[in-house]
Parts: sequence; structure tokens; C-alpha cells
Amino acid sequence: MMDVLSRIADAVEEAIKKIPDSKCKGKCIGMGADGTSTSQIDKIAENTVLAFIQRNGIPLNVLSEEIGFVDNGGGETLVLDPIDGTSNAIAGVPMFTISMAIGTKSLSDIHTAYLRNLVTGDVITAEKGKGAYKNGSRISVREADMDDLFMMIYLGSGAHPAAFDLTKRVKSSRSYGCASLEMALVAEGEADGFMMHAEKYSRAIRIVDIAASALILREAGGEVYDLEGNVLDMAFDIGCRSNFIAFGDRKVYDFIIKAGNRIPPSPRYGICVNTRIPEAKEYAGRVMKALEGCDYVLDEGIAGELGVEGRPVEDMDVDIMITVGGDGTILRTCMKNKAPLIGINAGGVGFLAEVDAKDLEEGIRRLRSGEYVVEERFKLSSWYRERYLADAVNEAVIHTDSIAKIRHFKVYVNDKLMTEVRADGIIVSTPTGSTCYAMSLGAPLIDPQVNGMVVVPMAAYKFASRPFVVPADAKITVETIMDSGCLLVVDGQEEYEIKGKTHIDFFRSSETVRFIRFSTDFYSRVREKLVSAI
Repeated sequence: MMDVLSRIADAVEEAIKKIPDSKCKGKCIGMGADGTSTSQIDKIAENTVLAFIQRNGIPLNVLSEEIGFVDNGGGETLVLDPIDGTSNAIAGVPMFTISMAIGTKSLSDIHTAYLRNLVTGDVITAEKGKGAYKNGSRISVREADMDDLFMMIYLGSGAHPAAFDLTKRVKSSRSYGCASLEMALVAEGEADGFMMHAEKYSRAIRIVDIAASALILREAGGEVYDLEGNVLDMAFDIGCRSNFIAFGDRKVYDFIIKAGNRIPPSPRYGICVNTRIPEAKEYAGRVMKALEGCDYVLDEGIAGELGVEGRPVEDMDVDIMITVGGDGTILRTCMKNKAPLIGINAGGVGFLAEVDAKDLEEGIRRLRSGEYVVEERFKLSSWYRERYLADAVNEAVIHTDSIAKIRHFKVYVNDKLMTEVRADGIIVSTPTGSTCYAMSLGAPLIDPQVNGMVVVPMAAYKFASRPFVVPADAKITVETIMDSGCLLVVDGQEEYEIKGKTHIDFFRSSETVRFIRFSTDFYSRVREKLVSAI
């Protein structure tokens, strides 16, 4: 099969040489199956591959950037990026490839990979279990020198701020605009890692971009993880996208991810107290006394009650945030400050809180002595008319803006219709939020380690309208069918008007929330705080 892929690459190389100039290469001729514009060079390359397969009767289906999935009745699929690095190709930058991989249904079962730099002619290949090769010579990753890291980092217009932060923490970095070659440099031992961290889901990587290079890297001794520490796997679906870190040495991944969770030996604390609870000043005083000798700052609300100086939560430059109140206090604080947070429950159930008010002093003692772990949870991002609204720790709720008035919704997952329902509203919940509003409507409790979200109809007219658990990396779209408006409420804190006959998109956020925990036993927490709760 490798010979077939080589002949396909030959045909593409010859075809694109006939394009007269960069203006013709870059001419936009429509929209691809992935929702991005298709340039002339992309389509010519893709058509060449499709024609070659048909002409030679090769029993492969095709999943390609421009045309999507082509069912040729084969048992396996060619995952194709006809031109990876299109902008480079148009601009005359000699870094663009044809990328081809063969498998059945996901990244994990790809067994053959082929890359060719269409300018230099360099060929990089891999077969599962047989190693990776460049121009016939075996390649392998290198051991990282942590004081001299060289990273490939996506720094395009959709890059997350964390990507720019990483450039400041490594010795050298580059952004070449060709994911397949950037990952191949890690496989060759020329770079230590490649990070793709897009701020918006729609700008993250597609499987066609890295299907070949992921196998090449793995066969060269490296690995590709998502940002949660899982081995990256992606279905053969042009709509699926993911952020990731590719590396040759596991220490590189730990350096990138764990740096954000490191807390200095002498941290600065922020204290946020819900002033509406009767004992607010008493609790604040107890926390301050327990932190005696530490550097801390009070939020302006409780500071005003005590007659001392404070700061708005969003302006607190702290290493650890301590909240006193209920889950609402925690959620409000998370919206305004990204510091790791520990909650002291002085409210109701306090499912997200770690310490009961009666144990406040012992909790602060353990915090000061470092007897904790930092648990990271993903957030849910809301977008309306291409405008970012807010991130949710628990859930986003779309509901009728009029009392006792039903609404008509369509819900899509990766642009495929999941359900159509008449209901009071729709909840899109993270695993963290599955123990909150979603639970009260009969949705399942989801372990925080599960990489999923739950979509829950609220008071649906049809009995058969049940909650759906969907992949966390999916795009969820809720369309309002009627002229009547709705409200979008994020974590019960932020509220937005939503017009009728429009839609809201939900993505897994590139941001996370970090909780300080003395125990990460989710099931004990459920038993103690929900099963016995009144």
C-alpha cells in the first residue's frame, strides 16, 4: 500500500506544478466539507487523488478536507489532506505536504502513514509496529533538555493565550503553519514538541491534518495527548476537532501542562466571602486569623463590611482563592478569577466546596501545609451570533423568557440533528454541572473524569425526549425555531437575551477551572452531599 501512496503523491506533485502562479493557486472556489474556504490548489490536489483511486480501482474510501467522506465501498479509509499548509503553498513558502493515512474508523487504528513535502520531495512514512522513516532512514524522537526546549507552537489568529505564554517559557519556538511537518520534526528528533491550543473549538485541529503525522510520531517513539492528559484519539469525522500536545519525551508534556497548576511555596491568598450570609464577618475573621503570617487580600465586598481595604475579585493577583459561602459564591468567583480555588461551605449543600465551616481552621491548616491536589475541570463556552458570551463551570441554560410559555428547539451535535423538541428550555451541562440543575431534571450524574457533556430538555412535551450524553469535544448547537425569544443563563450568574429563529453554539472551552481538593473521591462526595442531603 505504501507504493500506492507514493504514486498518488507523484500524481499530485505533477498536477500542482501545472498551476501557473500564486494567484491561481489561491483562488477561492467554494467552501469545503469542513466549513472553510477551498483554494484552487486544494481542489486540484484532491481531485487528482480521487481520480487516481477511481481509475486504478483502489478499494479505499476517502475522508478529505474539501469533499468530506467518499464511500467507495472499501473496508478501510484513506484520511487525506491534499495540501497541508495551503497558505504556505500559495505564498511560495516551501513547507507544505500531501498527508495520507489508512485506517478504519479512528486515529487509533491507523496503520499506514505517508507524508511528502511537495517542494523538497522529502518523504516521511510509518507502518504500525514497523517504525518511522525519512527518505528510507529510520527516525526517532530525542530526549528533551528541559533547559533548552525547542517547540513548535500554533500561533495563528485563533491561538489561545497559553500558546503565547509557552513561547516565553521555552528556549526557542517556531510556528510553520503546516501541522504535519511540525509534528514530523518532533518525530525526527529535531524539535521537542508541538502544541496546538486554539481558543475556539472551530479553530482546533482536524483529523485530516494529523492522521499521518500522529502515527509517524508514535512509531518514532513519541506520543500525542489531548490537554487533559489522555492519549489523543479522533473519529473519522471531518467535523471533529481537538487541541493537543505532541512530544518525544513525556517531561515536555508535564512541563507544559503542570506549569499552570504549580503553586509557589509561599502563595498569596485571595479571600472572597458572601456578605449575604449572617456570619460573614465572623467567617472572614476566622479565615484571616488562620492565615496569620501569610500574604492575603480581601474582596472589596467583605473588606467594606470590615472597614479595611480590599480589591475586586477580577483584579486580585493571587495564587489561591478561598471562598466562603455556597456553590453560587464559588461559581461567581470562578467567572472573575482564574486562580485555583478552595470553597468553605457556609451555605446549603455546597457540593463544590471542600471544607465545612465548622472545619475551617483545619482546612486552612492543610491548605497552608500543602496537603492537597489541584483538580482541573473543563468549562463550557457559549457563542451567540459568532460572539463569545461566557464560560460555564456547571451549565448553560436556554429557557423561555415568558412564564408558562413553551418553546420549540432543534439540537444539533457537530451539525447533525440530535433531537427536535417542544420544551421550556434546554440545558447543556458539563460533568461538574451534572450534580446540579441537570440532576434535578433526571439527567445522569457524570464522573468528572468522563470526557462528556449532557444535553437535557426541560419539561419536554414528549415523554420520549430524554437527556443525551455527548462527547465533550463536540459542537452543540441549540436552534430556537419560533419567533419568540429566550434567555441564556450561564451558571445562574450571567443572563443574555436570545432572539427567536436564531441559534447558540456551545463548545468545550479552552479554559479550565481548578479546584483545590483534599480528596478527589467523587462517589464519596455524592453519597455525603446528595444522597443524605435534604
